[in-house]
Amino acid sequence: MSDPTENGAPRPMPLWMQIFGWYGTVAIVGAYAALSHGWLQEGPLYQLLNATGAAGVGLVCWRRAAWQALAMEVVWVAIAITALV
Repeated sequence: MSDPTENGAPRPMPLWMQIFGWYGTVAIVGAYAALSHGWLQEGPLYQLLNATGAAGVGLVCWRRAAWQALAMEVVWVAIAITALV
């Protein structure tokens, strides 16, 4: 379930969480676009953008109880971290 208030409407998401979520979206899409167009090589920076991006989007998914999307973001972070290691 989402995070309802007394009237059933979701509570507003804190600004820092919104910013981290938007960072995550930009980081993932930006890294993919940069890799696809040859502006960035697969390596530590690419994986770091993927890991931190997925963490940002995952935080918003957790807050909004979007469990399927959260599961994907958790796997995305795990793949990026294992690639970094």
